Amino acid sequence: MNSSYTRPIRPVILVVDDTPDNLLLMANLLKDSYTVKAANNGEKALRIARDAPPPDLILLDIMMPGMTGHEVAQALQGDPATRDIPIIFLTAMASSEDETHGLELGAADYITKPISPPVVLARVRTQLKVKDAADFLRDKNEYLEQEVQRRTRELGAIQDVTIHAMASLAETRDNETGNHIRRTQHYVKVLAEHLSEHPRFRAFLDPDTIKLLFKSAPLHDIGKIGIPDRILLKPGRFEPEEFEIMKTHTTLGRDAIAHAEQQLGMDVDFLRLAKEIAYSHQEKWDGSGYPEGLAGDAIPISARLMAVADVYDALISRRVYKEGMPHEKAVQIIAEGRGSHFDPDVCDAFLANLPAFQQIAARYADSDQDMAKQAAAIAHTLPAQ
Repeated sequence: MNSSYTRPIRPVILVVDDTPDNLLLMANLLKDSYTVKAANNGEKALRIARDAPPPDLILLDIMMPGMTGHEVAQALQGDPATRDIPIIFLTAMASSEDETHGLELGAADYITKPISPPVVLARVRTQLKVKDAADFLRDKNEYLEQEVQRRTRELGAIQDVTIHAMASLAETRDNETGNHIRRTQHYVKVLAEHLSEHPRFRAFLDPDTIKLLFKSAPLHDIGKIGIPDRILLKPGRFEPEEFEIMKTHTTLGRDAIAHAEQQLGMDVDFLRLAKEIAYSHQEKWDGSGYPEGLAGDAIPISARLMAVADVYDALISRRVYKEGMPHEKAVQIIAEGRGSHFDPDVCDAFLANLPAFQQIAARYADSDQDMAKQAAAIAHTLPAQ
């Protein structure tokens, strides 16, 4: 199906025999229905078999000088390009042990000499029909496998587009930049990969889950789209009542994702993780976070990873109303939060990967244009003078 050559209309039969009379006999017998190729030794037979297009069937003598028919069969079976070509042994060796050995080497059939022309033609037709059926199934399976791969890629692309569309919608109202989303996404991946061999996390952080975490991470602050501009874009500290409203972004985010999932009418793995991250990434290891005050292992692993990633990025990132904190100071604060704000093992994973975090921060650093957009967004919420 994916061949780069055109298959001849007439099946091609390769006859291999060191005796010229036998080659002539077989050629005359087969020429009316098939294209016949001939080889008088094993080495030549292998060269012909490996050329495109390969023969559809090989009639192979066993007793030959140089390479025997058994050795030729072994070579053909060992080469992916020729192992699917059926072989019929032609031989005067008529014992059951000889026949069994030939079949064990991968031969499709066994014809003893002197040959009977009707038997040879019947066996050839039978093996070509079997090969046609096998080729059809092999091509069909290959097509189905390619189709599954294509649709899997499409599904992954749809997931990515969905997530980025939702995240971009939140960006339009948040005073943080799209680079914050990309940075935290990569931070979470670094933490997850580091912890994938840790006894506490190994069962959860398999490669597929890490991929889903990477996809889901951009939705951690999706709920901010429901927070009023006067609070969301406020450049200073929140008043207590404002902070209570701001805290609802976790619930708003989870509920928005849950609503999208309901519209699909099915549970979706990457949205399950997205709901966990959106709802619980503000929880703290000691139970002093929100929205539920969860503590310890009651906090989903996905949210514990995001907690470290989100806080680190918030500390080092510059905003129009503040300078970014030096990396070393941010590291100190997170280290001090080990066992209180953060899962100790997740915190240790962060400390073990500081160069990776710095590289991600540098790669996706906020530009002056990003800062100008922030300033414009904040100015929009300020009362007119």
